[in-house]
Amino acid sequence: MDPLLLAADLVGIALLVFALYFPRHRRRDLVVAFLTVNVGVLAVSIVLGTSAVGLGIGLGLFGVLSIIRLRSSEIEQHEVAYYFAALALGLVGGLGSATPWVSLGLMALVVLVLAVGDSRLVLRRYRQQLVRLDKAYPDETALRAALERTLGARVHRVTVRELDLVDDSTLVEVRYEVVAPAVEARRPARTESR
Repeated sequence: MDPLLLAADLVGIALLVFALYFPRHRRRDLVVAFLTVNVGVLAVSIVLGTSAVGLGIGLGLFGVLSIIRLRSSEIEQHEVAYYFAALALGLVGGLGSATPWVSLGLMALVVLVLAVGDSRLVLRRYRQQLVRLDKAYPDETALRAALERTLGARVHRVTVRELDLVDDSTLVEVRYEVVAPAVEARRPARTESR
């Protein structure tokens, strides 16, 4: 095991969790999960890398761990990305390559891709959320218009999750783009002297 790759893995997971994930999403339970999975996979891949079992078992472990974790609780898609990044860092750090610089570059690439992809600077005006409207909208055109008025946004996609004609409500998953507010010229306030 190359001590440089071990240090790079620890720095990479620390950046991933404490510089990217937690400041942006604030889920403490997943911080523990990402750290534990990374260090566990790192340890197992170091042991597998020094034995005759090799890479095939390591990749099989990657698949088994991901299936177990993804079925154990409900997590969002961006959290799945962080989870796989933690796994990848541990595998690359533990199994390494013939040249440590390739592994270091791959680890840096994983962290960089998440830093950019999960940045608020990228696609910052696009949102997705569940919205319950206090009226039943069986007509999609009327539904879109109501959502655009309510959200002050351009609706790109609407999926009706529940249409309740008895209680007069609609639950939708909506993907939309926040429209930039019109810039109004600010006039200085007038003061009256008496």
